[in-house]
Amino acid sequence: MPLDEKLEIDNNSEEKKKLDLDDVLTQELGQLGKYQLLTILLAAFPVVVAAMATNEYFFTTGRIPTRCLIPQCDGDNPEYAPEWVLNAIPGSSMDSFDNCARYRNSSAASGGAGQCAKEWFDSTQTEPCDEYVYQNTLTIVYDFGLACEEWKRSQIGSLRTIGVMLVQPITGYVSDRWGRRVALILNTFNAGCLGLIRSFVHSYEWFLVTEIIEAAVGGAAFMSCYILVTELAGPQRRVIAGATMSTIYALGQVALGLIAWGVPAWRPLTQVIYVPHLLILAYFWIISESVRWLMSKGRYEESEAILKRVAKMNKRPLSDNSLQALRATAEAQKLKEKPKEPWLVIQVIRSPIMLLRCIVMPILWITTILVYGGLNINSVNMSGNRYQNYIYVALVEIPGFWTAILLLDRIGRKPVLIGGYLLCAGCQFAFAFIPSGYNGLSLTLYLVGKYAISTVVTSVYVYTTELYPTKYRHSLFAFTSTVGRVGTIVSPLTPAMALTVWEHFPSVLFGSFALLSGLLLLLTPETLGIKLPDTMEEAEQSSLRTRK
Repeated sequence: MPLDEKLEIDNNSEEKKKLDLDDVLTQELGQLGKYQLLTILLAAFPVVVAAMATNEYFFTTGRIPTRCLIPQCDGDNPEYAPEWVLNAIPGSSMDSFDNCARYRNSSAASGGAGQCAKEWFDSTQTEPCDEYVYQNTLTIVYDFGLACEEWKRSQIGSLRTIGVMLVQPITGYVSDRWGRRVALILNTFNAGCLGLIRSFVHSYEWFLVTEIIEAAVGGAAFMSCYILVTELAGPQRRVIAGATMSTIYALGQVALGLIAWGVPAWRPLTQVIYVPHLLILAYFWIISESVRWLMSKGRYEESEAILKRVAKMNKRPLSDNSLQALRATAEAQKLKEKPKEPWLVIQVIRSPIMLLRCIVMPILWITTILVYGGLNINSVNMSGNRYQNYIYVALVEIPGFWTAILLLDRIGRKPVLIGGYLLCAGCQFAFAFIPSGYNGLSLTLYLVGKYAISTVVTSVYVYTTELYPTKYRHSLFAFTSTVGRVGTIVSPLTPAMALTVWEHFPSVLFGSFALLSGLLLLLTPETLGIKLPDTMEEAEQSSLRTRK
């Protein structure tokens, strides 16, 4: 029966049929028509610039090779790797010598530029550098004197997480009070302003402060775009819309690599990345507000006007009865009273099954964020061209996202997740222990590992949503993703771990967490084909695999 006829029958009955936006999208407007595709296209710009802003510190804070300044040997314009470097600095070759120490002087003899006799130094004793010679001046390491301050350099990304954790509640408040579009524009504009300010700072402390503030007030543009796009997509096309947004984000990372390659100096690079953010002000007039948000605020005329534009562009009919039913459902939702229940923490503790899930899922999220972010960050420190490596690592995400979309509804959630984690673990262990000299094989293993964790990124979001009951899904999902931010804190520190602990320590760390996560999934149920649980009791019964 057509939806319009069904609604007419319901309108004549004593109790009107409740209708939500998903019903209208599925049966009348189309789940992913021209209007939704146009929204995705418009969202591409803020998503791309958000991807560049989120990851620009990989390049602006990038490591610069250094060596000690040797006063008796270096002239006014010292060369980074002169012919005599191994006479004064410990090392095995002209391409591999100590960045932070030198041999002690054995005499007071001195020469001129280009002269540095081996006999002038005691090769049995070393001492730390007093001053440094830098290979280049492209990053803040040179401007702020961070030579051999690897932990101080790496902690910029970790401390930025403070802002990342603050941005969720801040943007959530703005989004719920003033709308998704306002949240998107504010985040993008704030990021642009703070990024430009950062390009002019002259101290490490102010650089760090602007990074944290930018993340706190401008780090949720992607989330805002994601919500705008997926809220207007039908339920059966929402995952595809989300994967498309993730693909655009990956392309934004590729764009960052190309721009950084062409503009390597950190100040002009920062300006090139952040100036386009300011164009977001035009989005007040060219992108629509969320229909769901407008309805929740009682702004029905505006929401109905948008739905009529959707119908016109998608060339689909939209009945007045549907609009009336949507309005009635929204009004009924406002009047609905929430029953009093025990504190959610108490309910979880009382349920061993839900408690297990609330332990396992945060570990999966920590692993996913740690490995995904860590592979991105460490790609710029691999041998070879740092820009090419980063671009390859970003591009390989795209087939990973779509592999998950292809397989999740065919073989199940757990096989995709377990396979992704175990493949990633295998690649990381192999990368750590492969002999040196096999650069092509090393890069291949690295890329396959990134591909594997990219399939997990898409899958773990879907799986987490299906494990938690509808009634508490938002709260439990927020808890899981917040704990997962531990991975965001640790991943920027892994380059420093590689220098101070062991070169391949990050790979072993990533592999160990991926292996653990793959094994922990044996303790949770498959959710393919199971009716989404609405209550704690239904969630506990999900392992029975009740088909819809």
